[in-house]
Amino acid sequence: MDKMTVGMLNSIHSPADVHALSSSQLADLCAEIRGTLLEYGRRHGGHIGSNLGVVELTVALHRVFDSPRDRLVFDVSHQSYVHKMLTGRATAYTDPKQFGSVTGFTNPLESEHDSFVLGHTGTSISLACGLAKTRDMQVSASGSSAIGNVIAVIGDGALSSAIAFEGLNNAAEQGGNLIIIVNDNEMSIAEDFGGMYGSLAALRKSDGTAALNLFKAFGLDYRYVERGNDVHALVEALRAVKDIDHPIVVHVHTTKGLGFDEAAGDGNNGSDGCNQTGTEPHAGQCEANHWQNPDSALNAALDARKYYGAMAMNSLESRFANEPGLVVISPATPGSNGITRDFRERAGAHYIDTGITEEHAAAFAAGIAKAGGRPVLATSATFFQRTFDQLQQELSLNHVPVTLLIFGAGLSGTDNTHSGAFDITMFANIPDLTCLAPTSGEQMLDMLAWATGPSEHGVVAIRMPGEQILELERAADMAFDPIARAAGHEPVIPAVDNAGDCPFNRYQILQAGRDIAVLGLGNTVALASQVVDRLSEGGADGDSNGLPALPVTATLIAVPQYSSLDEELLSMLADGHRIVVTLEDGQLEGGWGEKITAFYANSTDSRANAVHVLNFGAVKEFTDRVPLADLNRRYGLTSECIVNRIRQARP
Repeated sequence: MDKMTVGMLNSIHSPADVHALSSSQLADLCAEIRGTLLEYGRRHGGHIGSNLGVVELTVALHRVFDSPRDRLVFDVSHQSYVHKMLTGRATAYTDPKQFGSVTGFTNPLESEHDSFVLGHTGTSISLACGLAKTRDMQVSASGSSAIGNVIAVIGDGALSSAIAFEGLNNAAEQGGNLIIIVNDNEMSIAEDFGGMYGSLAALRKSDGTAALNLFKAFGLDYRYVERGNDVHALVEALRAVKDIDHPIVVHVHTTKGLGFDEAAGDGNNGSDGCNQTGTEPHAGQCEANHWQNPDSALNAALDARKYYGAMAMNSLESRFANEPGLVVISPATPGSNGITRDFRERAGAHYIDTGITEEHAAAFAAGIAKAGGRPVLATSATFFQRTFDQLQQELSLNHVPVTLLIFGAGLSGTDNTHSGAFDITMFANIPDLTCLAPTSGEQMLDMLAWATGPSEHGVVAIRMPGEQILELERAADMAFDPIARAAGHEPVIPAVDNAGDCPFNRYQILQAGRDIAVLGLGNTVALASQVVDRLSEGGADGDSNGLPALPVTATLIAVPQYSSLDEELLSMLADGHRIVVTLEDGQLEGGWGEKITAFYANSTDSRANAVHVLNFGAVKEFTDRVPLADLNRRYGLTSECIVNRIRQARP
């Protein structure tokens, strides 16, 4: 790939270079940045829509303020690409050889201009309050501080988060210099949802003069900027509030995705419809542009989370007409989980997008269930982390029949703010929460049917199948076509009693053997099968004594749940098996496999005490954009490594 065509960006190495530009050059710089983003999106992909909307705002921020002394905190920070271009990292977006050399979010390890590692939403105002508080304390004590203005940039739906309102409340009480930029692009991931957006619309319509002003209601000063994609208007507005001595909200009206040409198909990868208004400036403002896949991936096969998410939604949709209490709740991000726009429109009142409000969504689901409904709450494993208090209190402690669909669980090559490696340790250690890990699409549908059925149970978490399961099913020529089974809105007939006790407590013996048992939890059943096959082949690489490795017929076991142990089967394995191997695609420490080890170690049966347990899973660590294959090698989650450890452990 050749370098992309850039001009002015080549001379921008720090905010000082933005200060040095003439006023007439600012619009040209914005145009060049917008073109760079569009080309970068085509070639590499990323959060392009949100960044296109804040080009002028970010240029204006760096024109007026003096980073890093003036601290910029970008909420979520998925809209920080332009900020990175202006702080010495432009080549990461202009040179294809350096694509991926910076994260998609702010990161202090990259630059002194990034204050925090951020990837979740709603926290910028609280973080900014903390920075401003310490600055003010330092000034009070010594008369000076290394921190100047503190600016929080929040928008793209993040304002709906509860913690954002907690931050606003604190900011008004705290006082002192604090500038809160509300980037109002009339969008979240999809559309905005929630009553406060009516207030924002009224402010936009009245040029900021509407009587109902939620920011003033908090006691905050307020200014409105209608032309949020006019760099000169923004520079003027920001200069007016620089060095202000009290908290102020600057409400800026921008257009998300500005620059996309829908007629040419730019940015709309065919996943969802657009928010068309019939006017050219809004042509790119649509859900599909929030995350853009590169052109090279446009024809790629559907990923697992969308594939199995669509299966789940189709199976639920077939029941809506007869079950008024059955509802699907998505705290934003619906498209990435297979909750298509067509499904949402057909579902009507059976679908609720609460906006980016995971904690509210969980408590909301508890209320629905308490009233007799059957809510299904769907979001990513990494976003469920925000609901830990609700998982314990409103959900599990109240024993309500809420179904949680966990997407993106397990190891992945994602950035360090979006890792799904910690879900097993979180969910499985909460009382009265049934944790299921399907090993096929068919089993997932059966689990969903039971979890949302009339059975008297509490919270059920279903770890949606990952790429490993999808690859396994495709390798079998998809003899079972789950999409076809659920399509046409025909009722899905579960293969289990959906009115009885949990039918997934027992582990499943897929192949009987002796001496060695390999247990694969959920997604790892494919790897477990590979290990058993490899053991059956023997090998010339030898065992720990240097002798040829003899073929072994091992026992292969699929584990469909991780909230309790199948003690009966585990005890049975002690008779005839000297080694038990556990595989899980999540954090090992505090996870499922260690409980198997503890079971055998603490057993009163001497045969069980003699069982040697080998646990395979992830180290307790944050990883940042490490390819999945590399992570699997790092953690020994490959058939070769597992077989070698088994042979070394055999007496």
